[in-house]
Amino acid sequence: MSVNGTTALPAKASGRGTTEAETGMALVSTEMVWRALAKASFAIVSHVNAAGEPRSSGVMYGAANRRLYVAVAADGWKARQIVTGQELAVTVPVRRGGILALFVPIPPATITFQAKATVHPAGSLEIGSVSKNLERLVPEARKAGSCILELVPEGRFLTYGIGVSLMKMANPALALARVPVA
Repeated sequence: MSVNGTTALPAKASGRGTTEAETGMALVSTEMVWRALAKASFAIVSHVNAAGEPRSSGVMYGAANRRLYVAVAADGWKARQIVTGQELAVTVPVRRGGILALFVPIPPATITFQAKATVHPAGSLEIGSVSKNLERLVPEARKAGSCILELVPEGRFLTYGIGVSLMKMANPALALARVPVA
């Protein structure tokens, strides 16, 4: 069932809308997911290299205009392996727990999605022209030698623990949601 851009599987069929209490699932909106992505700055990017081998890398990113931007060394492994048009899997851990996390092991919430990559060669994209907030991605000393990876999410976000209490995160049926990207 879809409610405000949120997909939930109804716990029972009825002639009226399904509530969070009936499904047990959080009603996560696309906007909630984009706000969480904008606050976070670390992601795991996974792809298949030219030899068909799976790879993943941790990256620091910035979000703007419903895209993620990653600065990588122009001669580095990621710039050589990821090509424009390639589909990637992206997972963003979202820290939860506040002070409680100091005493109890609380796993991060996550946002996972597919993205299409665009590789901007070194010097071809002034990152500050996209958003002033993104300028922190590329220190002045590295601007000439950095490529920018632009990641455009596609399809749906799969979230775990977004928009639910820490207690509900312990139950996958309550903590999962699928949300349209756009």
